[in-house]
Amino acid sequence: MRIAVISVHGCPLLTAGAREAGGMNVYIATLSRELGARGIGVDVFSRWHAPEVPEIENLAPNVRVIHLEASGRQFLSKDEIYPHLAQFEAGVLAFERREGRGYDLIHSHYWLSGLVGLGLQRDWQTPHVAMFHTLGAVKNQARAGEHESDLRIQSEQQIIRQADAVVVASPQEEARLKRLYDHAQGKVRVIPCGVDTDTFRPLEMAEARRHLGLNGERILLFVGRPDPLKGLEILIGAASLLEHPKGVRVLVVGGEGDQSDSAYQPIHALAQTLDIAEQVSFTGAVSQQQLPYYYSAADVCVVPSYYESFGLVALEAMACGTPVVASRVGGLQTTVRDGETGFLIPWHCPEPFAERLDLLLVNETLRQSLGEAAHTAAQAYRWPAVADSVLELCEELTTIPAAPFHTYEV
Repeated sequence: MRIAVISVHGCPLLTAGAREAGGMNVYIATLSRELGARGIGVDVFSRWHAPEVPEIENLAPNVRVIHLEASGRQFLSKDEIYPHLAQFEAGVLAFERREGRGYDLIHSHYWLSGLVGLGLQRDWQTPHVAMFHTLGAVKNQARAGEHESDLRIQSEQQIIRQADAVVVASPQEEARLKRLYDHAQGKVRVIPCGVDTDTFRPLEMAEARRHLGLNGERILLFVGRPDPLKGLEILIGAASLLEHPKGVRVLVVGGEGDQSDSAYQPIHALAQTLDIAEQVSFTGAVSQQQLPYYYSAADVCVVPSYYESFGLVALEAMACGTPVVASRVGGLQTTVRDGETGFLIPWHCPEPFAERLDLLLVNETLRQSLGEAAHTAAQAYRWPAVADSVLELCEELTTIPAAPFHTYEV
């Protein structure tokens, strides 16, 4: 089997947490490696995001990343890419013709890639599996001030209508998709995201802190991109309300890692206002190999998001034996077991987060108990099982003809 993976703005070679790279990039990279290890040929098509990047890079055995031009080779934000999708799709078709080998299945990620996937589905008459990772209509409901365009939401409707299958990472995402989007019945498959338990494993806290050059402060860890939906301001507010805030450090992993990162300027300003700026550190994005040291060095990992379709950061922290305090939203409701592997907070405000964080910081027995349960629970999400489920879906679709394709106007 050969699979064309379409990820227009999410190159799997980028470091998660930098610019717009996040959990989706990690998902695509790891799933592709797992499929490649099973003898599946995987070509990941992504937009050329830097002039020095080669056209073709080998990610793993049987897995290649193909960079295609779409309005040059410089970085573009995902909000700038839509007008260039036709050029990107033409690049995929030209590459396939140049190679002289077709693909048995298309797997697209995010709505921009889904639109490209629909064109390839039509041209190749090949089954198409779509995964959105986030949904525009859900984001609009998640936080005041969010406004995903009608174009995005209508495009997601079109992709759901025409794709052969849609993968979602949690039952909560399935329920929202079916409620907010038409034509989803019978097409949705729930397959959770996975975690690499060889990489994300418990390390001795003192060793991890020595490796990172951290001192004996209690550490609250935040891992993520500088995106308002990630709710970092809730954690900053909660840290200022702790019973003993002076002994606590908030460690932010993601973004550029310094004062020049404009996306974090509101957070810097808030920390100054709350008089805890000296206790907040920004490391910038780090590699997957370094992340386990941060998770293991932390007392608690905090995920105060307004919206998470799954919650990969929470799962990585759990696999490292670190308890999680997270918002009770989306897939976090499945990933984190309230009172068993961490705590789920139903309100998007600092006070209830501070209450649970205080409890964990003063009760070491409870913190260790939740951490051990978290590590055990994370083993159910090992990548081999996730990849087997994805491959099973692919095999189902490639044994039957693709659904008749109809063109719809967006």
